[in-house]
Amino acid sequence: MPAFEFEGQTFQSPVELALHAIGGKWKMPILWRLNKRVWRYNELHRDLKGVSHKMLTQQLRELEAAGLLTRTVHAVMPPRVDYEITALGRTAMPSVEALREWGAKYKAARARTQRG
Repeated sequence: MPAFEFEGQTFQSPVELALHAIGGKWKMPILWRLNKRVWRYNELHRDLKGVSHKMLTQQLRELEAAGLLTRTVHAVMPPRVDYEITALGRTAMPSVEALREWGAKYKAARARTQRG
């Protein structure tokens, strides 16, 4: 497949575009959680062990810009922000699930080869 432009960026394949949208250390774990229910920012930060506030904010903004989640600010004191997966975000879940299953199989296979 020839290279193509999408939203001002050049991609070599649809796989590269998909990885741009949901790849990296934190995007898929965020989507995985949001697929189950609406989460608040602090809940996500507590549950995603090791993510910095800066990185979580950046990843949430990128997922929102990609149309994969929505951010709702409630006008209460103290301010409350909810994150929810979109219908488009849900379409990524079979791929996330497939990668999750592959990761478990890969881990088991590597553990076997290192033992034996």
